[in-house]
Amino acid sequence: MVNRKRVCVIGAGVSGLASARAFRDKGHEVTVLERSQELGGVWAPSRSYPGIRTQSPKDLYRYTGLSMPKDYPEWPSGAQVHAYLTAFAERFDLLPLIRFGESVTAMQRRDGGGWDLEVESRDGTRAREGFDFVVVASGTFTDPNRLHHPGEEAFLDGGGRILHSSEYTDPALVRGRKVVVLGFSKSATDVAVNAVKEGAEEVSIVYLEPVWRVPYRFGGLVNFKHILYCRASECMFPPWSEGRVARTVRALTKPLVWANWRGLETLLTAQFGLKRLGLRPGQPIESTIACGLPIATEGFFDLVRKGRIRAVQGTFERYENGEVVLSGGERIPLDLAIQAVGWKLGVPYLDEATREALVAPDGQYRLYRLIVNPDVPDLGFVGFNSSFATVLTSDIAAQWLVRYADGKLENQPDEREMTRWIEEHMAWRQSVRPAARIYGGLCSAPYHFRHLDELLSDIGASQRRRNPLAETFLPPDAEAYGRFLESAPAYSVS
Repeated sequence: MVNRKRVCVIGAGVSGLASARAFRDKGHEVTVLERSQELGGVWAPSRSYPGIRTQSPKDLYRYTGLSMPKDYPEWPSGAQVHAYLTAFAERFDLLPLIRFGESVTAMQRRDGGGWDLEVESRDGTRAREGFDFVVVASGTFTDPNRLHHPGEEAFLDGGGRILHSSEYTDPALVRGRKVVVLGFSKSATDVAVNAVKEGAEEVSIVYLEPVWRVPYRFGGLVNFKHILYCRASECMFPPWSEGRVARTVRALTKPLVWANWRGLETLLTAQFGLKRLGLRPGQPIESTIACGLPIATEGFFDLVRKGRIRAVQGTFERYENGEVVLSGGERIPLDLAIQAVGWKLGVPYLDEATREALVAPDGQYRLYRLIVNPDVPDLGFVGFNSSFATVLTSDIAAQWLVRYADGKLENQPDEREMTRWIEEHMAWRQSVRPAARIYGGLCSAPYHFRHLDELLSDIGASQRRRNPLAETFLPPDAEAYGRFLESAPAYSVS
């Protein structure tokens, strides 16, 4: 018999909603604390820049049990994703569980298990609440990373503006202005292209190194999901665990894998004209694919080619007399600087002892299955296992976590097994696959199939595969994963 728990889910974004459904459906009392006034996390309208849309096709960016509307385009807009998340919350009656405008400021372990949380409301009121289990579902896009440079105060006093990309929500901000975007992520190129379309006087993008990007469709025809989001492509990367036979096969096929990646680089170089633009990366593409392979913003390379976007290698050094001076000494006039430099990964409300148990000195998180730590009971992370199919991996992780919390995994790990897996996984990140260290090592991409296989095996799903041919050459199917979950042993709490 499993006792009913009082569960707190921190965050009402993609992962928070998945966690709320998983724990509530098993019969637990669930409270979702969301610091903003709207659900959706990174997809909330107040955080979405104009023109934002998914990097993953709509059939990959979805939960089990609810597909995106048929009339949505292949790559939905930010507003459409937010509408889908709202529909999911309504469909599964999650809205009554969410307390908006309340944030967690501190957590402390209780004697005998569970946590005491300090919760602050928008009006500054603070209260202390106890929970038996806490799910951190705030993800990897919680707090904007902000960079500061000499001269910025004088620049701001003179009428200039500095924004994080998540704060660029009104196109009027760029119209008629000289805009400089710092960064070279998907959001950086999205913002640069949108600024041109919205009538900015000048647009420049400042980047450290060129990066490989893939088009929505290779050659304008083939959807990239059929090339990069299947088991066949996943098999080209060294996994975190494999037997002797698999290692032998990998060694024998290494020349073919090498040729595949070189061919892909040649295709991308030709499709985007990277050599002519001076934007061909120096790193092999396979060494740069980790938590995400940036999708090429439509029109970006064409606008660079036409001179509508100026791409300059370097970084900001200081602001001076209405200009930004770059590390190489080049000066660019600007009225508005938009920093597309990512987000901070961290859980600031954890106490020091808990943080030391969770995070290694090099910043890598010690999490079994990228979800829990044996030294920190009654706490789990959902949404930190970022992948190419983020909604699905968060969905399955939440289903895994509720069973772990209830002691109902078919393969319930003991502390020794968890510790061994964590140490082996961290060693793999450091030596075999350094690219996997991004986001604190909590990224399952490009190993989403392997990651989901492990979770479903632990859960005890009797069905874990589709047709072998489909499994090899097609991307994950959320409907199929819903059926896999239904094949797992059922239970409910009392």
